[in-house]
Order: sequence, then structure tokens, then C-alpha cells
Amino acid sequence: MNDKYGQIQEQALQQKQGQIFSHQQLLQASLVELPVAQLVDRINTEMNDNPALEVAGPGDEDYAEGQDYMDGADTASPSDEDFETRNEREERQSALDDALSAMGRDDEDLPAYPSGGSYTEEREEMVYGENTSFYDQLKEQMGETDMTERQRYIMEYLIGSLDDDGLLRKELYAISDELAIYHNVDATEHEIAEVLAMLQEFDPAGIGARNLQECLLLQIERRDPSRLQDLMKRVVNNYFDAFTKKHWQKIQAALSLNDEQAAALFRELRKLNPRPGASLGETMGRSMQQITPDFIVDTQDDGTVTFTLNNGEVPELKVSQSFADSMKEYQQNKENLSRQTKEALLYIKKKVDAAQGFIEAVKVRRHTLTITMRAIIQLQHQFFVDGDESSLRPMILKDVAEKTGLDLSTVSRVSNSKYALTRWGTFPLRYFFSDAITTENGEELSTRQVKAALRDMVDGEDKQHPMSDDIIKEKLSEMGYPIARRTVAKYREQLGIPIARLRK
Repeated sequence: MNDKYGQIQEQALQQKQGQIFSHQQLLQASLVELPVAQLVDRINTEMNDNPALEVAGPGDEDYAEGQDYMDGADTASPSDEDFETRNEREERQSALDDALSAMGRDDEDLPAYPSGGSYTEEREEMVYGENTSFYDQLKEQMGETDMTERQRYIMEYLIGSLDDDGLLRKELYAISDELAIYHNVDATEHEIAEVLAMLQEFDPAGIGARNLQECLLLQIERRDPSRLQDLMKRVVNNYFDAFTKKHWQKIQAALSLNDEQAAALFRELRKLNPRPGASLGETMGRSMQQITPDFIVDTQDDGTVTFTLNNGEVPELKVSQSFADSMKEYQQNKENLSRQTKEALLYIKKKVDAAQGFIEAVKVRRHTLTITMRAIIQLQHQFFVDGDESSLRPMILKDVAEKTGLDLSTVSRVSNSKYALTRWGTFPLRYFFSDAITTENGEELSTRQVKAALRDMVDGEDKQHPMSDDIIKEKLSEMGYPIARRTVAKYREQLGIPIARLRK
């Protein structure tokens, strides 16, 4: 319609496509995202909010599996119950009675079941695992070691200087300079080395090593003297380059071993942990708490990899028998229901449906986590066998989604907040994902392989003549990793490695 200002008003219909998620789908998505520690609190909150949901006990398998509440197993008689079980049952029955007696009044007068705060607040306050940090664990071992106050001060500084792997990648002269400049402690390199030797006696074996080679040797030294231990030392001392490149046949020939002896030696060498810091859960000097792994992965000596879900304190759930019985009673007397009874029935049905939906969502979470971890292990099997970061294949969310049939968003939810405990340490699931680079012959390599090769190259360089990014680029290209110099610089920065001038 035209008005005096020349404006035109029009009405139009427009169609839009969108996806509407049901309450059950949203619940399932939210539970899939939760780590095991947060899931326990979420379940407790749900049970506080819904008196129809409770922990299943012996003989409640049907309920624990989320069967229909009308087909559940019979509960134990009062005489078979212990005091705690009977007390809980009576409290549930009392809550139900209160709810029934309150029917007929306005909704705001219905009994409230406190949730203990909002779910968002609970997430913010949640703490994973124990309250002892990696730093604290090493300090506890300090307390059990005889040393002077000066040595104790140097030890604390060394612990704070360890990297994510638990290795000390700073040169001793640099630590000496930092202690003098920033802490007014004049400590010689020899004095620092003596304290470092004490740190290297701490658990786990390999902690405080200055490079991968020393890390492995420290672990071998902890073994009982034997011919096998001697062979392991010889490999790491004399054939380290061949060992890192997995040239097993070359090592076998050099040591004059038969196939059986070589297999036993290589099997033990693969058990060594290149990242001892990861086995303690976190980086030194950080205030984060230890995490609770959601998966426990077990690698057998024959290369078989299995895993279990860590259910921690997650209880099996069932629908309250008193609510189920009340549903039966009311449904059998439908003809003579009063208004108040009908309202009571609707309330009970609502709570029972919610309890069943929650039980089903917990089952879906368990299934989703299981098939996701199975796919990750299949795709990254070699890493779980040898723990070598360079064994990680290129893998993105889409690869796991295609293997499991799950949506990308679901795989992302699982991977963003879950951890796996392996023989080689505890890793976030996202650690196993990486992009790929393509070589000249079309082979796809994980960017982690390139980073691992770059880090090992810098670790083994002559510190008096450190390599420039151009030289690193050339050497990586010779190893089959053709990347640009700017990519070398980017990966170096991501690994926390300074430029050549500052590594001298």
C-alpha cells in the first residue's frame, strides 16, 4: 500500500527448511558430550529432580538395561533388604506419596526436588580425577629425598622447566643463567647436573631426561641386569638412529641375533615410554587437575588392542518400582478415576517417561562412545602398538564418522572432551586426529609425523651450530617430508622450538 511518503508495504510468504530436534535427541547429545566424571554428577542431579529414577540393585538387570517399566523384575521383599536399601525405598515411597497428595493443587504448589544448582554451575565447578597435580606428585617425591635447601630450590626450578613429555629440553647453562638473573641463585652447571641426577631417580622412569635417547636409557637402567637389558642398552647407545627409523633388520644383523632373540628384544624396546610426563597426566607447573580417562586401552604383546569404557562411579539405573506399581494400579481402574487421580496419573506418567528417556540416553551414550573408540583404534592401530607419535595416520572427524555411521557433530562431541588411558600415557581423543600432507608420489602423511621428525631433528642437532629453517626444510625433504620453509617455521613455533639463533 502506498502512503504519502511513497513507501510500499508488502506481505509475502516464505518457506524455510530447518531441523527440529526432539527433547530426547538433545538429551542424548548432551550426555554424549560429558566426560565420565561429569556424567556421574549429571545422573545424581537427574535422580534428585526425578523421584521415578533410581539406582538399580542386584536382580534389577531389566531395569538397568532400560526395559519397559511394566515388564520389570520383581523387587526384593522388605525382609531381604538391608537397612540402607530399605531406607532409600521408604524415602522414594514418601516422595511419591507427597506428590500424589499434592495433586489437585496448582502447579506451583507441587513438591520440589532440589537439583543442587544449575547444570552450568556444576560444569564450572567440576574437577577431574584426583586433586594432586603432576607438579605436586614430583614435589611429594622431593620430600622423601635427602637434599639441602639450596638443592631443593634448584630441584623445584628444574621440575617447573619440564615440558609436556616430562623431558628437560633446556640446556644446563641456560638454567644456570635464569637462576642467576631471575632468582639471584648462582648455581654452576655441575651443581645443577647433580640435582638433575636426583630428579632422574624419581618416578616415572625417564623423567627429567634431556632428550629421547637419555629418556629411554634411564628406563632401561631401572631393569634388572640381564643379557636382554645389555642388548637394549647397546641398541639405544650404538644404533639409536636405526632404532628411531625402525630399521629392525639392520639392528638384528649388527647384533648377530636370530629371529626369536630379535623379536624378544624389539618387543621389550617397544614397551619403553617416550613420553614419561604423559603417564602422570599433565604438564609440569600447570594448575590443571588430573583428568579421569573415559577409555582404558590395553595393548597386548602380540599387537592385539582392546579397550573398556571407564564407568567409574556411574551407576546402573532403573525406574522406581513404586512408580511402576502405581502406574499399574491406576491403569487397572481407569473407569473410576477422579479428577485428582487423573492428575496424579499424569504426573507419574510424566516422571516415568522422563526416567525411561534418561536411561535410554545413557545407553545411547555408552554405545556411541564404544563405536567411536573402536573406530579410532582401528584407524590408529599402529600408534597403540608402539606409542610412536610418527605412527599416527592422517585422520579427521569425517573418517571416524564414515566408519561408525555417526554424524560429524556427534563424533566431534565425543572427541572434544574424552580421554584415553594407554600404555604410552593418557591422551585426549583429539590427539589422535591430524590433517595430512601429500608427498610428491601421492602418499598422505600425518602432520604429526612431520612434527615428530622435526622435533627429533632439533633434539639431535649440534647445539653449537643449530640448523636454520632452510636446512631443516632440506633435511625433512630428504626424509620424504616435502614441506615449505614457512611450514617448517609454523610447525617449529607450534612445538615451542625457538629459532636457530636462540637455540645456540
